[in-house]
Amino acid sequence: MSKSQNLETKLVHAGRKQRYTQGSVSPVIQRASSLVFNSVKDKKHATINRYKGELFYGRRGTLTHFALQDAMCELEGGAGCYLYPCGAAAVTNAILAFVSQGDHVLMTGAAYEPTQDFCNHILTNFGVSTTFYDPMIGEGLAALIQPNTKILFLESPSSLTMEVPDIPTLVQAARSVNPDIVIMIDNTWAAGVLFPALEFGIDISIQAGTKYLVGHSDVMIGTAVSNARCWDQLRERSYLMGQMVDADSAYTTARGLRTLGIRLKQHEESSIQVAKWLAERPEVKAVYHPALPSCPGHEFFKRDFKGSSGLFSFELYQKLTDEQLANFLDHFEIFSMAYSWGGFESLILANQPAEIARIRPAIERKLTGTLVRVHIGLEAVEDLIHDLEKGFERLK
Repeated sequence: MSKSQNLETKLVHAGRKQRYTQGSVSPVIQRASSLVFNSVKDKKHATINRYKGELFYGRRGTLTHFALQDAMCELEGGAGCYLYPCGAAAVTNAILAFVSQGDHVLMTGAAYEPTQDFCNHILTNFGVSTTFYDPMIGEGLAALIQPNTKILFLESPSSLTMEVPDIPTLVQAARSVNPDIVIMIDNTWAAGVLFPALEFGIDISIQAGTKYLVGHSDVMIGTAVSNARCWDQLRERSYLMGQMVDADSAYTTARGLRTLGIRLKQHEESSIQVAKWLAERPEVKAVYHPALPSCPGHEFFKRDFKGSSGLFSFELYQKLTDEQLANFLDHFEIFSMAYSWGGFESLILANQPAEIARIRPAIERKLTGTLVRVHIGLEAVEDLIHDLEKGFERLK
């Protein structure tokens, strides 16, 4: 497909080769463990080309998986895409594919909490050390690179407090010390398409496809799109660790791609409207939406991103008591309390300053008020604002 085509067109047509669709509009669902060879010659051919899209064994993938992998490579500009059973599996197995005992990992100190927990509780057992850095460190990152630093892990925006780091500066700082360092990013917030990670010198772009790729909160899947330099090692080691997804999850994710563009546009439009409304509320100390100037790193967002999605947070002036917090969260009519995000529905959760400090010990910027994270879904904005307004009234 032509690289000049717009994102919306690519999303509709990516991964829809005749081989995968076999005459239908969408790729076929091919469920298989054993894949039959008609001759010894065919078996040898499949064995040699088992990682090049040839049907070999169910764990290597079927036409359904290949269709999604091709689509993700086209959308993110990668040499290959590996599929995992969830976003956390994509993060952890991508890291494990490149570290050995005695290695060192540089991890953003504002990363998704399970990612940090993996470093603290799993990597340490394997003799791999981790340094957590402030994502806004900029050129100062170079001083943290050690002789044994194997991976630089980025996340943009940061989990919960949504800082947008200066990624080109971080990449340049790391490569100025170690040109061979493997750079990865959790690119879930941007759905892989709002921030073209590999164009910024990043090696591997990771997503919890559970969120925006699927878009309907009913499938779990992770993706890792890699450049040519890292693809072979990522693919083979992830395969050896038994990572795979079922054909139905791959199919549903590919189907979600077809509406991703229009969904992201609506998430962006609605979330900015809600964020601007929240910024005017007397109860709100700050709104952390990358598209608003109040968000740390807003200037980098404007420079590097092609748009925003529906997830952001805001800090209250007040640290709510447990009773106030329960009264605030328990009675929304539209917003639901649930982990994850990226679906068609609006969600809300909250963290107290002490929780944020515990999750982000490497970050000097401290919150004083309760932090509320929202995902703005596809409901009417006026209904969402009315629901939030009633929540603020309950605080009185």
